[in-house]
Amino acid sequence: MDKYRSETVKKRALRIAQVAPLYESLPPKLYGGTERIVHYLTEELVRQGHDVTLFASGDSSTTAKLIACVDEGLRLKRDCNDPLAYHIIQMQKLNTRVNEFDILHFHTDYLHFPFSNMLEIPSVTTLHGRLDIPELQDIYHTFPYQNLISISENQRLPIPQGNFVKTIYHGLPENLHHQGNGRGEYLAFLGRISPEKGVERAIEIALATNTKLKIAAKIDKTDSAYYEEKVKFLLDHPLVEYIGEISEQQKTEFLGSAMALLFPIDWPEPFGLVMIEAMACGTPVIAFNRGSVPEIMEDHVTGFIVDSVTEAIEAVSRLKYLSKMEIRRVFERRFTAAHMADSYIDVYHSLVNDRYKNVHRRSMPRLNKPA
Repeated sequence: MDKYRSETVKKRALRIAQVAPLYESLPPKLYGGTERIVHYLTEELVRQGHDVTLFASGDSSTTAKLIACVDEGLRLKRDCNDPLAYHIIQMQKLNTRVNEFDILHFHTDYLHFPFSNMLEIPSVTTLHGRLDIPELQDIYHTFPYQNLISISENQRLPIPQGNFVKTIYHGLPENLHHQGNGRGEYLAFLGRISPEKGVERAIEIALATNTKLKIAAKIDKTDSAYYEEKVKFLLDHPLVEYIGEISEQQKTEFLGSAMALLFPIDWPEPFGLVMIEAMACGTPVIAFNRGSVPEIMEDHVTGFIVDSVTEAIEAVSRLKYLSKMEIRRVFERRFTAAHMADSYIDVYHSLVNDRYKNVHRRSMPRLNKPA
């Protein structure tokens, strides 16, 4: 009977709370990798029949039940001076409904740890950012039992004391993008203009190969000084075109028409969503060997992994030997939203079943020991 009930818990649809960052709407109007992934995961979970409640900004669009924790995404909210305040409100909104769920899934870094640490309802946290920050050592020593999901094996290396239950790669809806023809005769750079993303190196690669470079990227306020001092004057070259931020709908044409995406990063990239966006369009990636890159890329199949600008320049001449159809097949095999959701569902069921077993064990009558 106990085994039967455990299997029943495993197979039934779950009541899931998805707790998103409030900086962007879901999906984001422009840039916003974490919020984009939370949106794709939420929609796929609903599609698969689960009862999902999304705690996010009020301007989000979702088929799940939406609990608005602020009227609009905080990055575009003009009168927001303290974004932390709305995240605290979000935690309280969740607190008043916590018994409605089988599992809580947080995407809010460690903000909720003091709250979730006291709950009997199981929870899991996907860490979306870099973890090589000194203060995080104390966080994960203080909260050693929080269930964590890494988005690459490399991401988790700085905090070996973290209670990682699984690595789950990001995924995109299979039909979000389609295979392009790559005939635009330009290289693409997509993301943020910041020191760690390497737009200067992308420009150097393009100029050295006499190839046009199109840059679709946002500039955060924190990176404005870097942009003014190191990048702005480089955009005056006739081979360089700065487009600015683009929407999700524009990415298919932008990436699909490119000869390749340049990903010349100089930091421990936790995942690199833009790499699989390019793969979904059948577009090869020339990526520097940092962070998650060797896990996400299949060298000489989905593009080339390089260690220097010189190697990247040489790789441009070898793009013609890659198959766009095979690149797209790799995406379909490894990086769809369905694959991602299936992996998360396995984790949810495991944690829910573990809780059921623990509760059931505590409720069993104790037998008197024989004299």
